[in-house]
Amino acid sequence: MAASGTEPGLAVYFHWPFCASKCPYCDFNSHVAAEAVDHGRWRRALLAELSHYAGETEGRTVGSVFFGGGTPSLMEPATVAALIAAVRSHWQTDKDLEITLEANPSSAEAGRFRDFRAAGVNRLSIGVQSFQDDALAYLGRRHSPAEAREAIAMAAEHFGRFSFDMMYGLPDQSPEDWRRDLEETLELAGDHLSLYQLTIEPGTAFYTDGVKAAGEDTGAALFEITQDVLEGAGLAAYEVSNHARPGGEARHNLNIWRGGDYIGVGPGAHGRLTKDFLAEALHQIHAPGRWLQKTEDGGHGTAKRRPLSPEIRAEEILMMGLRLTEGISRDRFAAVTGHDLDGAVGRDGLRRMVEGGFLEADEAGLRATNAGRLCLNEVLRQLLAGD
Repeated sequence: MAASGTEPGLAVYFHWPFCASKCPYCDFNSHVAAEAVDHGRWRRALLAELSHYAGETEGRTVGSVFFGGGTPSLMEPATVAALIAAVRSHWQTDKDLEITLEANPSSAEAGRFRDFRAAGVNRLSIGVQSFQDDALAYLGRRHSPAEAREAIAMAAEHFGRFSFDMMYGLPDQSPEDWRRDLEETLELAGDHLSLYQLTIEPGTAFYTDGVKAAGEDTGAALFEITQDVLEGAGLAAYEVSNHARPGGEARHNLNIWRGGDYIGVGPGAHGRLTKDFLAEALHQIHAPGRWLQKTEDGGHGTAKRRPLSPEIRAEEILMMGLRLTEGISRDRFAAVTGHDLDGAVGRDGLRRMVEGGFLEADEAGLRATNAGRLCLNEVLRQLLAGD
């Protein structure tokens, strides 16, 4: 299925599962290696799995590449360069191919930014989370506010595009505290910012310790402050947690939120591949050691492939698309799923959500309002309920 004006393209995601330490709020597939990582061995395995999926997607055009984790800035720049070169050799790529790498702002990693730029990375995403010492310590971050500022300055020097993450909704954080953090954030921002509310996920250290997330009223107040302050500074929301200047949106994430196909390479990576409107969900083996051995033995570490029914796929597109400020285009929904948008939602639920001010519907498509994006789970429940 080739990309068109309404049809998203193909993206490639590489997962590097290793971190220097595990943050207490993190529920991603990240691990502190018990012994030194054999970078050459991992490079060969990632290249092998990439080649495997390239064979399934001949003729496609790749629009974005994303190195996530874990902490991809712990990868050797030579590995990053080899993977980027392999993407370009396996597929045609967009003229303005976006290549993003996530980085932590420790001094040692920030010093490698020049090498990652030389390897072909053209966009950096930095995990800052806060500019306050106490908040960084609470979140288990290994960098200081000064190191975060230095890393952002180096990113601005070496990359035309960069973003950094901030987190709100920490225990005892007041609206005034968050406004102060936002003021410094805006002084350092490039064309993109990601701002997430702290959530307590099962399996994390915070969950085990009984840490409580911010209450609903507090979370809503901090969310509204975020929208107001950033929109006033020219960084309007284009997704629930992501803000950008015009043209600064993360193309990789946009492709996924719009229902585009993506290949996941590395332990625990997910993917979506579509042929003739039939989508498959792909899941790579979660455990790094088992993924590595399976890939070395058989060329890839796929744990399972699961066909998605038209109903499940439509639900996915609704769930992701309503996170976007632009919402869900009727034309794009039809191009991705082969179905009409009106037929995928319950008429009564849609009417209730529009009348309640949670959704807007017109000839172009369907969009959540700010109020709707604050309670998307309930909006979706209403939309997917039978008439």
